[in-house]
Amino acid sequence: MEIAFYKSPLGYLEIKAQDGALVSVGFVNSIPSPNRQRLSSLLNKACQQLDEYFAGKRKNFNLPLEPLGTSFQQKVWQEIQNIEYAKTKTYAEIACQIGKPKACRAVGQANNKNPIAIIIPCHRVIGKSGKLTGYAAGLEIKQKLLLLEQENK
Repeated sequence: MEIAFYKSPLGYLEIKAQDGALVSVGFVNSIPSPNRQRLSSLLNKACQQLDEYFAGKRKNFNLPLEPLGTSFQQKVWQEIQNIEYAKTKTYAEIACQIGKPKACRAVGQANNKNPIAIIIPCHRVIGKSGKLTGYAAGLEIKQKLLLLEQENK
C-alpha cells in the first residue's frame, strides 16, 4: 500500500494506492510528522490532478480507481462518477439510474461509504428537497466543494 498526504485548500487528504490504482482518498485531521514522502507516479498524478481540480482547471479525473465495496456500492459509485462537474443529482435520481428506484436510503448509505472522496464526487449528491445532506467530511466541506465547482464551471 502506497500512501501520500495532500494539502488541499479544505484540509489534508490521505491518498492510498495499491496495485496501480487508487483505493482511498479521505480527509484527515493531521499528517505524520515529519512528512517525507517519495511518491509513485500514480500518487504524483493524483496530487497533480487534485491541484488542477482545486485551481478550477480540471473537471474530470483520469486515474485508475479500485474502491472496495459491495456490488451495490460499486454500482452507486460508478453512477456518481457520471454526474457532471458543477451539477447535482438526488439520491432518488441515482437509485432510479441504477435500476433500484426504491433504494434511496441504500444509495445514501453507499454514498456515505464512498472511499474515494472528490474523485468519486459523492459531494454532488443531494437530498430530494435540494438541501445538502450527509457528507463524511462534514456539510461545510461538501458546500465548499460545490461552491468551488459553481465558481469554475
